[in-house]
Amino acid sequence: MKTEKHTFVICAYKESAFLEECVKSLKRQTMKSNIIMVTSTPNHHITQLADKYKIPLFINEGPKGITQDWNFGYQCAKTEYVTIAHQDDVYRKNYLERAFRAVRGFKKPLIFFSDYYEMRNGNIVKRNTLLKVKRIMLAPLRIRFFQNSCFVRRRILSFGSPICCPSVMYVKKNLPEVIFKDGFRSCEDWEAWEMISRRKGAFVYDRKALMCHRIHEDSETSAIIGDNARSAEEYEMYCKFWPKWFAKVLNRQYAKGQKSNNMT
Repeated sequence: MKTEKHTFVICAYKESAFLEECVKSLKRQTMKSNIIMVTSTPNHHITQLADKYKIPLFINEGPKGITQDWNFGYQCAKTEYVTIAHQDDVYRKNYLERAFRAVRGFKKPLIFFSDYYEMRNGNIVKRNTLLKVKRIMLAPLRIRFFQNSCFVRRRILSFGSPICCPSVMYVKKNLPEVIFKDGFRSCEDWEAWEMISRRKGAFVYDRKALMCHRIHEDSETSAIIGDNARSAEEYEMYCKFWPKWFAKVLNRQYAKGQKSNNMT
């Protein structure tokens, strides 16, 4: 089974030891689609893997950064549906098949996303405090009617971002040309969901875990937590939903969740 309507965009950065595992998981999909690779840090490792698996490689020669690279990859994909695959993550073989099955049931889908597992030190973690909290936050979206509700999804996002970014499939015809705002390093996905949540259409949610998100010391998220940039961005996001005084209260509580990204 194959579709020409979808593209996996692999965002490759430096020399990730996990990049090939990500590529293999996309090649194993039960529904085949286009796969491209983008990078702003071209090197032999990335080029070799792109050649090995016959994946078109696009070099970002413009402004560089996490949001710039994601926007560049999003624009390189010429299909109606796009998934931005993070180089360290692994997708279940039925991810794309379930995504297409889900969005077909909605008149105007905006994004599709699924539950996920974590991968730590090579081990799959199916349950921990962070995953439990995110599943509770997303529980209202198990009801099909609520997936079309702007009010419901904005109430969910007002307490944090439970949507796993690499699990998201974007429906380009229903979205703006630029998804991610420059200047964000940690909450770039949360900011994008907040922007998209204002539009009419559906946040299509699959409660099945269709991918594994890898947590490791060299990840960009871990680096951001280390330099305290994340807390400032989270406060800015809370201010989009709440008065500043309450945003400060929520930010202090949400900051505790950062500890779940530590490897210790």
